[in-house]
Amino acid sequence: MRLEAITWDRLGDLLAERVLALEPADGGLRPRIALDGAPAARAGDLAERVSDALRVRGRPSLVVGTEGFLRPASVRLEYGHHDVESYYDGWQDTGALWREVFDPLGPEGDGRVLPDLWDPRTDRATRSPYAELPPGGALLLHGPFLLRHWFPFDLTVHLVLSPGALRRRTPESEHWTLPAFERYETEADPSGTADVLVRADDPRHPAWTG
Repeated sequence: MRLEAITWDRLGDLLAERVLALEPADGGLRPRIALDGAPAARAGDLAERVSDALRVRGRPSLVVGTEGFLRPASVRLEYGHHDVESYYDGWQDTGALWREVFDPLGPEGDGRVLPDLWDPRTDRATRSPYAELPPGGALLLHGPFLLRHWFPFDLTVHLVLSPGALRRRTPESEHWTLPAFERYETEADPSGTADVLVRADDPRHPAWTG
């Protein structure tokens, strides 16, 4: 696979251009974009760059992170704080993401999206107000393991790190999560199935598939 060097700013601009050209496959009015990657890949930073680039072009967007849709600690940590299987399969509240994010943006949706539901630090509901995403506005959803849940994305971007870079850039206290990302690459093949692949081993010098 051929990768081209690019700057983060330029990448945000080019992805915004891709978003502007999208027509949701299911006939909806609001394109849904995945920015998928391990926390160390900082997909949220890229989502914000794309959002800024869209705003300059007159297109509204909404950045949502899956860290705001984790299950309560009593569910996430039922089998311990370092259970890889739970982290991979049970931490994200995918039902809430469908109900509060994807359904409102579908063909029959009203565009009222809940930007987050649960604060994992306080282990309480965030009580955030709903955000209105007008027709033509884009959802920029970032987080890990996004390409294994059959979410109805119109554009998928996967930020990939080599195993060495992933280990270096992941805090030592979170190294127990690394086998989950190895499993994700093997089972879901995000590097092979994403519409756009971004290599982020060097945070200063990304490369992408163009």
